[in-house]
Amino acid sequence: MKNNIFNLLSSLIAFYIPVQIAYLTGSESVIKAVLLAFLIQWICFIPAYILQTEKFYDLTGSVTYLTLVLFSIFSAGSLGFASVIVCACVSVWAVRLGSFLFFRIKKDGEDKRFRSIKTNFTRFFMTWTLQGMWVTMCLLCVTTALSADGGIVEGVGFYLGLIVFIIGFGLEVAADMQKTRFRKNPENKEKFISTGLWAKSRHPNYLGEIILWLGVALMSMESLEGVEYITLISPLFVYVLLVYISGVRMLENSGQKKWGNLPEYKAYVENTPELFISFRNLF
Repeated sequence: MKNNIFNLLSSLIAFYIPVQIAYLTGSESVIKAVLLAFLIQWICFIPAYILQTEKFYDLTGSVTYLTLVLFSIFSAGSLGFASVIVCACVSVWAVRLGSFLFFRIKKDGEDKRFRSIKTNFTRFFMTWTLQGMWVTMCLLCVTTALSADGGIVEGVGFYLGLIVFIIGFGLEVAADMQKTRFRKNPENKEKFISTGLWAKSRHPNYLGEIILWLGVALMSMESLEGVEYITLISPLFVYVLLVYISGVRMLENSGQKKWGNLPEYKAYVENTPELFISFRNLF
């Protein structure tokens, strides 16, 4: 009973925070985008719980990203060059990551993280609601900037952000490709990857994602004013989510359980930065 109350309370908080920030922006378009994101999650949760499957969870997240940027750009009529480029960047990232995760889970048969989650109604519901929070918090600065008069400003910040996005996106894609090739080799079964970008950072894919969302925020920043600057919390939210809640924290714990007793893994952890690449490890 206590766990169910906790799950429902967590879902309420996850819904309340982005909705409240959206209201602070004063933009009807941003508010509608946030509500739309949660509506998509809750609708998809119903068949997912009935069928007891998590296979289209990540894919739904990507579809939600695409839906929100398209909704924002057309509802605000922001079809300028900079607005279209930002939406294209988010869309390319969402399609790439969504398809990557979908085919990975299709190959593996399941996402082990959901084994105990999907059987519990309130916990599974909370997981889908948290995805709604993840999408909306990441996109808050984008949807707010698109709702501004004239859409996203094509200034120095925009081009700087575009460069940062390209660097982060390239880093994430390269890291995922290297890990995929590593796993395809039968000789690497039950081994950890420590080559390529993974020799410079223990989580280069997450580093790339943090960088690309920073780029998105920079591209949007010059279009914001007053209280709207609160939406720049987006890249900070991504960092906290990936490092302290899911992503890095979960994989570090999993790695310790699998290989923590191996001398080579201990040496890898000791000599390789957890996330950010140091100059000492760059060359």
